[in-house]
Amino acid sequence: MEWFEALILGLVQGLTEYLPVSSSGHLAIGAYLFGLNGEENLTFTVVVHIATVLSTCVVLWREIVWLFADLFKFKWNEGTRYCLNILVSMIPVAVVGLLFKDQVETFFGNGLTVVGICLLITAALLAFSYWAKPRQRENISPLHAFIIGIAQAIAVLPGLSRSGSTIATGLLLGNKKERLAQFSFLMVIPPILGEALLNVKDIAELGLSTAMAGLSPVALLVGFVAAFVSGCLACHWMIELVKRGKLIWFAVYCTVIGVVALFL
Repeated sequence: MEWFEALILGLVQGLTEYLPVSSSGHLAIGAYLFGLNGEENLTFTVVVHIATVLSTCVVLWREIVWLFADLFKFKWNEGTRYCLNILVSMIPVAVVGLLFKDQVETFFGNGLTVVGICLLITAALLAFSYWAKPRQRENISPLHAFIIGIAQAIAVLPGLSRSGSTIATGLLLGNKKERLAQFSFLMVIPPILGEALLNVKDIAELGLSTAMAGLSPVALLVGFVAAFVSGCLACHWMIELVKRGKLIWFAVYCTVIGVVALFL
């Protein structure tokens, strides 16, 4: 992988992790166009995913500090309720990730046909959440957190946007836009880190020399920085877009890219 390929893929990962257009789908298309092999792409994916988690922590640092401050008061308060919702949302993705992830990926594969179909499903979800007008709820309940977590677990499929699925599901349930975007981004931090740890295990089984074949430290550094910077911008931008309810254009974009993936 050349440094400019790492730059492009890092920018793509950082932007698409938060925008509801599927980072996994775009990375799969990028890997296809650049001719990257599975091991090389796996190592790079781990690095850029860690970068995007750090970008979330930077953009939402006030909320994270508030959560930990309330949590360590060791009493029931708004922060502990929020943390409980995050824990509840993790249950479906933990079950799928630990028990069924390999089976799902084996069954559906990682080909661009699956990516294209899932991008079209993402487009349909975003469009439906845009036109639906459910009654607004003040706070996200544990039940809604669990349902949003199910949407996140289903998004293990390549091309099905994690942020698109969780935000669209939350909007369809009637949760307020202002609270939903932040919750959606905070709830994905543990699963992304968990997925990265599982991928690190796979890399260890392959052997570092095999996993790093075709990758240089410079390419990894460029990809990391690109994903971090673009992730910071995309996270902030997406929060504002959700507040304004401008997700329909992402449905149009996912439709176009989904069709392109099917043709590829």
